[in-house]
Amino acid sequence: MRMNKLSALITEMRNEHSTNIDMMTTSEILNVIHEEDRKVANKIQAVLPQVEMAVDSIYHALKNGGRLFYVGAGTSGRLGILDAVECPPTFSTPPELVQAVIAGGTGAIEKAVEGAEDSEYLGEQDLKKRGLIEIDVVVGIAASGRTPYVVGALRYAKSIGASTISLSSNKNAVISKIADVPIEVITGPEVITGSTRMKAATAHKLILNMLTTTTMIKLGKVYENLMVDVKVSNEKLKERAITIVSFITGVSHEKASDILKITDNEVKPAIVMIKAGVSLDEAKDAIQSANGFVRKAVDIALAKGGA
Repeated sequence: MRMNKLSALITEMRNEHSTNIDMMTTSEILNVIHEEDRKVANKIQAVLPQVEMAVDSIYHALKNGGRLFYVGAGTSGRLGILDAVECPPTFSTPPELVQAVIAGGTGAIEKAVEGAEDSEYLGEQDLKKRGLIEIDVVVGIAASGRTPYVVGALRYAKSIGASTISLSSNKNAVISKIADVPIEVITGPEVITGSTRMKAATAHKLILNMLTTTTMIKLGKVYENLMVDVKVSNEKLKERAITIVSFITGVSHEKASDILKITDNEVKPAIVMIKAGVSLDEAKDAIQSANGFVRKAVDIALAKGGA
């Protein structure tokens, strides 16, 4: 497959505002970088309709038993890892629900693996190793929009009927032509020519935040704006769980702590137990009936004879 000529990509063009950056003072350099970074949010605004379509695709997949896979090389792969590994502690999702696949494997997290991103075959094989199936969704991330590893992964996902999303920072990207939902956030030339770990990566990180956060909200893992599915794995998160229960229910810090001991630090059943005046088993039944949504679970528990 003929790839776009690298030098023709907007992410590879020279930024006229930083042409003389090597002659600038520290303050001037920082201001140039900051001014360029300020443009990123507006560029994301322009692609929100595409991001919405991507969220709907991910939500549909996860709601129906599928998984989300991020695929990328280098910085793009590391961004996928950053987002994926935060889902279990934030939303108590199993590690396999949101996965990141990086060219070169885990060794590429800290050190570049030469040539790993240049193989479409490896992109396909790495998804096969993860057992990708039709009900899953794959997000291919590549600032250039042409990375062979990502192209191969998306082509394979498409071939087996899995949903596909692409995330790039160039117009008419190769991966856009493959994906069901293409997202092209055009952040323009970088301060340091071709260094897409800067604006392009910032935009991609923000969009990945949107994809998983919005999906998890739609799956019932947030009450008001609180992470009621937080996984308590350390003292900080234990304190956060107590604060959430206390804030939502109005009980004291001590009472919230006592109830959380009964629920084994699960926030959702603690809230339902207190607000509906029901037992732990009744709270869990109500949450299951409500498909995980706390507001609805409280209503169900009350309707069944709660306080």
